Amino acid sequence: MLSSVYRSMYSSTECVTALQAVRIDKGLVGFIAADFSLDKLLTDSRLDNPELRWQQFKGDPAVRGTVFMQQRIQSQLDDQLDSVHDTVHALMTAHGIFHTKIHYSSGRCSFWLLDDPYRYRIHGVEEIIDPDLSLVYPLHTYPAEAKVTPAQVRSVLDGLKALRFADETLYLRSSSLNIMNGMLGLTFSCDGSHYMPMEEFLEKNLGFWIGELAAEKTDG
Repeated sequence: MLSSVYRSMYSSTECVTALQAVRIDKGLVGFIAADFSLDKLLTDSRLDNPELRWQQFKGDPAVRGTVFMQQRIQSQLDDQLDSVHDTVHALMTAHGIFHTKIHYSSGRCSFWLLDDPYRYRIHGVEEIIDPDLSLVYPLHTYPAEAKVTPAQVRSVLDGLKALRFADETLYLRSSSLNIMNGMLGLTFSCDGSHYMPMEEFLEKNLGFWIGELAAEKTDG
């Protein structure tokens, strides 16, 4: 058998142990154990591509239990939503932004760049709607390996706008878009979250979402 990963008391490194039973005349007489350090085993390994599928997670029960006592409050980002979405679309399709998170309720956006993927940038509404924001991010050719097209990015943004204003109680609080793996994240007022391929999102109409969210609240 092979053990789970554990931290060695002696070397403080992550290890696994391989264990082999030793039998004589069908009787168990002992075991042979061999310890292996992960930093030696994984030197030439590569990450597997994650499975891209729709996943749903229920949020805080306290939030779900009081969702029908809440109501969407018009945010500063809501007032400028078309301009914000236009900027997001431009940055993602022509300025090297491959991942975006839009916080509708708190009025900010976070951006990850192809040329600097380890650090993200945060902008408030006033910065996002400023036409000069494009000067901060150099022009960048749309990546050929992207899983979605620029036209699909626009369609997704239109769908997110519809979800934000669809209902005053069950509404979209934040969303994330990643053009490289084609995944979309959605978090709603009931604190429930969905992660799904963008093409699946584009196949759903507004009625699907509002009905599902109401059912989730009832079940919760």
